[in-house]
Amino acid sequence: MKRKILFLGESYRADAITWMKGLKEFGDFEIITWELQTSNNYRFKRIIEYLFSPLSIRKIIKKEKPDMVIAERTTSYGFLATLSGSKTIAVAQQGRTDLWPEDSALYPFKKFIQKYAFKKAHLIHAWGSAMTIHMKEIGVDMNKVLVLPKGINLSLFTPLTNNSNKIEAIVTRSLQPEYRHDSILQAFYILNQRAIDFSLTIVGDGNRLEYLKDLAKKMQIENKVIFTGRIPNTELPKLLQQANIYISMPITEGVSASLFEAMACNCFPVVSDIPGNQSWIKHRENGQLITIDDIEMLAEELIWSFENPELRNEAIIRNRKFVEENANYYINMNIIAEKYHELLDILK
Repeated sequence: MKRKILFLGESYRADAITWMKGLKEFGDFEIITWELQTSNNYRFKRIIEYLFSPLSIRKIIKKEKPDMVIAERTTSYGFLATLSGSKTIAVAQQGRTDLWPEDSALYPFKKFIQKYAFKKAHLIHAWGSAMTIHMKEIGVDMNKVLVLPKGINLSLFTPLTNNSNKIEAIVTRSLQPEYRHDSILQAFYILNQRAIDFSLTIVGDGNRLEYLKDLAKKMQIENKVIFTGRIPNTELPKLLQQANIYISMPITEGVSASLFEAMACNCFPVVSDIPGNQSWIKHRENGQLITIDDIEMLAEELIWSFENPELRNEAIIRNRKFVEENANYYINMNIIAEKYHELLDILK
């Protein structure tokens, strides 16, 4: 009989889609989903919905009788999973700590419910080693932790040689303040002032879209910056293949599938110098690590990377091999699906 999983989390997110798709494909699981309906823009209403959500989840479990509950983010849906009454629970820490933002009034509450989620979960996902640092610091039972990224589909994200004689950069992160697109635009303004040719493609949507478009116009680089808006994920590989440099400047990071996708498509990574990126990138070896909001450094390192094509070519070959060995969706999701079946056999 086919086993059934209840997924708690935002089912529209690319990470969630990859997770569920892999479990269906390699574990033959049936997936049902539940998520909060109130937008993050209405914080008070969302909190009220969250407080009553255990009742809704238990009703679904009573009706659907899932064999297992899985959830993303230990400080939100992960905690709800541990209140579900399910005999088998897996939670995923999505960020470096999931305790974000650190200046939130709810920070102490988040610390409390995260510890509870870690304690009650039967399996804890760390999509990368950077996430385990926090887990070890707060005393998580590391025997329950599976350190493995979900991986990316390497048959879609394939390399293509780019012999362009100018910087052709791409950014694929959500247009939110924490991804520092404004700093990226300011660095390219410096490049433009120095008469260095470039094109910059900014993929995606978010609440900063209009602000960033206006900023590009103010800097008089709008003719060199392309804002694609939201695109189907099927169009992303082609855009990555057309670029030669990938830029990502988040102020916090867990494991970035976007980085793996870029590495698989032969984009040279220029990323922020934070633990989530330090796990994969060594400065001026297989990419570059940039101090957060250091616009001058970002501009200088973009110039340096383009003026050193030999190093870039060695790096992209090494990065593609790394992704094939460590972030292959077909291999990693097979392992995760098998782990779920083993857990269900033990806990039944």
